[in-house]
Amino acid sequence: MKQTHTSKTLLAAAAAALLLSACAVGPDYVRPATVAPAAFKEMKDWKTATPQDQELHGKWWEIYQDPQLNALVEQVNISNQNLAQAEAQFRQAKALVDSARSSYFPTVSANVSATRSGGRSSSSSLSTGGSVNTTDALGLSASWEPDLWGRIGRTVEANQASAQASAADLQVARLSAQSTLAQNYLQLRVLDLQQGLLNDTVAAYQKSLQLTQNQYAVGVVARSDVIQAQTQLKGAQAQALDNGVSRSQLEHAIALLTGQAASTFSLAPAPLVAVLPTIPVGVPSTLLERRPDVSAAERLAAAANAQIGVAKAAYFPNLTLSASGGFQSNSFSNWLTVPNRIWSLGPALAATLFDGGARRAQSDQAIAAYDASVAVYKQAVLTSFQEVEDNLAALRILEQEAAVQAETVQFAHHALELIMNQYKAGTVNYTSVVTAQATAFNADLSALNIQNRRFAASVLLIKALGGGWNQAELPDNAMLNDRGVTATGKPAAN
Repeated sequence: MKQTHTSKTLLAAAAAALLLSACAVGPDYVRPATVAPAAFKEMKDWKTATPQDQELHGKWWEIYQDPQLNALVEQVNISNQNLAQAEAQFRQAKALVDSARSSYFPTVSANVSATRSGGRSSSSSLSTGGSVNTTDALGLSASWEPDLWGRIGRTVEANQASAQASAADLQVARLSAQSTLAQNYLQLRVLDLQQGLLNDTVAAYQKSLQLTQNQYAVGVVARSDVIQAQTQLKGAQAQALDNGVSRSQLEHAIALLTGQAASTFSLAPAPLVAVLPTIPVGVPSTLLERRPDVSAAERLAAAANAQIGVAKAAYFPNLTLSASGGFQSNSFSNWLTVPNRIWSLGPALAATLFDGGARRAQSDQAIAAYDASVAVYKQAVLTSFQEVEDNLAALRILEQEAAVQAETVQFAHHALELIMNQYKAGTVNYTSVVTAQATAFNADLSALNIQNRRFAASVLLIKALGGGWNQAELPDNAMLNDRGVTATGKPAAN
């Protein structure tokens, strides 16, 4: 009769727990409000893409039309160690989701034991032998803490949001590595162009020195003209050598990004075949869904919001349902028989009556952490708009500057040609030649620097636009429950 009463009590407690487990304390998450501008300010004079290309898609680096760049970026996707680290951190975050979900289920344990015990009694006149007893036991126990106030649910919710943030962080790392490689590679190719310019300049200065030496030999010019020509030549040769320092360092940086040792990696000098693309920008309202860093910040805000519920659940009592049973006997042959069965059932309700304000402090801390995460999210939103505007402005202004600089190069070379003819005719001194040559060289060099800055700004604009990524690629809760899913929501490779 007592067993029946206890069983009914346990079943009633379990039923009540199931009904109450639908409750979840703490605020339900609502994405923090942000205001997106109607249009990018710098889009006024921007050359728009064709209608079918209004958004970046997939392998954005292919729009530069450079096969070697394509191959290097693909190598980044495979071998970059920062990406490997970010991917492992996502798997770690995903495992935390599984760990939190396990709290929904009871804990079951089993134990088997065999105990031998005995004793001996003695007196001054009599000694008796002791007896040895053997006790064999088989036990099975289970305990379950129903989620009465949503503490477990909020913990799962927080861990799911954190795992989604980790998936977005993986994309941030991937986009950062890809864009850095693209910038380094394009700058390296511009340095190859610059090396060609320096080599041509050295050859031109050698001809000028030879001309000056010939004129000095026949007494047409002074010794100072020869010294000026020699100084100019040596300066150009030094610049040509110095260009190799920057190129070597860029080559080493590319090796690191592709997961290779700098000592075994090299890129032979080659012409610049990449073209400046027309980049589809879209509208500001969609930018927040295309930036992985913004999505990561938003998901962390969701995780922080769920932690408020976890903290508030500590104010309420915890109910634990436990049961145990088994067999115990002094004889192994009679072990698993009904007369030797043992069991226990019972619920336990525990509540903290006084903690000196610890729970309130934890709740206040969770609220403050949420407020901080919202500020981080809103700052990420504002930063995303700034970065797009910065690079739109850079591309627009640099395009205008490139056109003006092209005219400067043309005029500088024409002036150099005229002055060289005048010098050969003896109507101007060599100082005019030096000035004209330096002007032409600097004009060519500035044109290459502008070209490099335009390529860099184009890559940074693509990065600021999210590189063709979309928030829909984040794994949802169902995917996070699948152990074979990657951060992009796709099945993991076997």
